Amino acid sequence: MPFIEHLSDQDLERLALDRVVPALLSQGFYHLDGLLGELAGGAVRDQVEELHRAGALQDGRLASTAPGIHRSSIRGDKITWVSGSERGCEAVSFLLGLLDRLISVCAGRLAGKIRERSKAMVACYPGNGAGYVKHVDNPNGDGRCITCIYYLNKNWNHTHGGVLRIFPEGKSYVVDVQPLFDRLLLFWSDRRNPHEVQPSYSTRYAITVWYFNCEERAEAKRRFRKQTASSSSS
Repeated sequence: MPFIEHLSDQDLERLALDRVVPALLSQGFYHLDGLLGELAGGAVRDQVEELHRAGALQDGRLASTAPGIHRSSIRGDKITWVSGSERGCEAVSFLLGLLDRLISVCAGRLAGKIRERSKAMVACYPGNGAGYVKHVDNPNGDGRCITCIYYLNKNWNHTHGGVLRIFPEGKSYVVDVQPLFDRLLLFWSDRRNPHEVQPSYSTRYAITVWYFNCEERAEAKRRFRKQTASSSSS
């Protein structure tokens, strides 16, 4: 049964405190299947597909690249950013509201002040072997604390590739997560969880949001302003 059909505040608190928080603290990651159910999850997928058809998705950017290295050899996704308030994103907004509730409960048991999040990054790997090489979401203390990825891919199987592989810091094993429809994956955004998206051979959709440690985020903004001011004066 999809969680959303019976997810009271008490159920959400139980999910957060009995499953999500212990997994994050012990393993650094957690995934949950059947978050929204067929109807609500399908509505989110429909809206993401419409964004794709409308041409809203553009090549994902890189923070920096070495000379001679082409962007597509590092990341091959197309993305757009949405707040959920846009027309045609009502189901996405519903998903974001649920994630906000879940993380709000978790935050009380996790270190740091987790109070804000990014907009939602809607991403598509177009199925031509595109992937994303091994990386860390937040290697330099930019404030991102928890990465949440919601997958939208029906009838996905191993021949389609597109696995998200986590390389837990200090561990001798890897964790492979298939991008299955209505699956939610959460993990620490920092150096504890280097990860990659393996080549996808079918169209692969996902929505990612990052929740911020507000103190680290504020410090990152102060550093950026200082660097910007220094560059301007130079």
